[in-house]
Amino acid sequence: MFEPILVADVGGTNARFALVTAFDKTTKEIVFNNIQKFSSLDFDSFADVVAAYIDTLESVPNNACFAVAGPRKKDTVFLTNLGWQFNVSDIKQQFGFANFKVINDFAAFAHASPYIDNTANLVIKGGHSHSDGNIAVIGPGTGFGAAALVKGEEQNVVLSCEAGHISLAACNELERNLITALSEEFEHVSVEHVFSGQGIENLYRAMAKVHGQTAKNFDAPTITQLALANDDDICVKTLNQFCDWIGAVAGDLSLTFNATGGVYIGGGILPRFQDKLLASEFVKRFVAKGKMQHIVNDIPVILITQDNIPLLGAAASLDTK
Repeated sequence: MFEPILVADVGGTNARFALVTAFDKTTKEIVFNNIQKFSSLDFDSFADVVAAYIDTLESVPNNACFAVAGPRKKDTVFLTNLGWQFNVSDIKQQFGFANFKVINDFAAFAHASPYIDNTANLVIKGGHSHSDGNIAVIGPGTGFGAAALVKGEEQNVVLSCEAGHISLAACNELERNLITALSEEFEHVSVEHVFSGQGIENLYRAMAKVHGQTAKNFDAPTITQLALANDDDICVKTLNQFCDWIGAVAGDLSLTFNATGGVYIGGGILPRFQDKLLASEFVKRFVAKGKMQHIVNDIPVILITQDNIPLLGAAASLDTK
């Protein structure tokens, strides 16, 4: 008999919880119940938001796995964009979980990748995935996440990382000028400084500076809205650059992870302007890898538009016999 699993996806903006009441890895069938979303900013701590969800349940499940937007160091987990930290053993004891696991949200994404239905999502770049090839998962959201499902002969392993904080590379004169402008604000210009919600705002200010204009006090949704409506030239250039440049970053990470099994892109940003992404130079920039172009040419890239992927991954990371 299947024991329910409490799963969560706790990010810098929202915390989503659910009960998994059925999960068949063979048929890829999963049943979620009592899905609820909370604003992370409404709570002072990780324990507080967990307690808010548990208060909605009749009983506390024995098994729980939470996907969180931040790294883990031994027993301590850091939620980078919230300023929260907690000890795994303390949470396990406080809520009485018999089995409790905490993984990075993009590690959960990687765990979920074998169960994703590509036909339910958007193909950005076609290709031929290798069944025994590694799978890379990346995505801009509140921050920038990345992980990989590394295929082994006997078992698969998920590799977590902090790729959002690697240095952002320039591939042409405009990007070199943009990085110079960004360097006036940030000592270290990382991937996340451009490819995240706040990153769109950073890129907009840099784009205005490079074009000799004064940036307006626009937030990311406004920049996106004006760009899609063609109502502001700098906003249009910003969104075009965002879509082009992330293709180069995705191609870099596909080589880093040797992702011949495919690249999945998640996060809450790119699904908002799918047509712009498809019309951009994403694919051209993805494959522009010199001697390695013959490798990346074959790698498919899928934009995730379906819901509950981190929750699925949290469940998939546990033994569900």
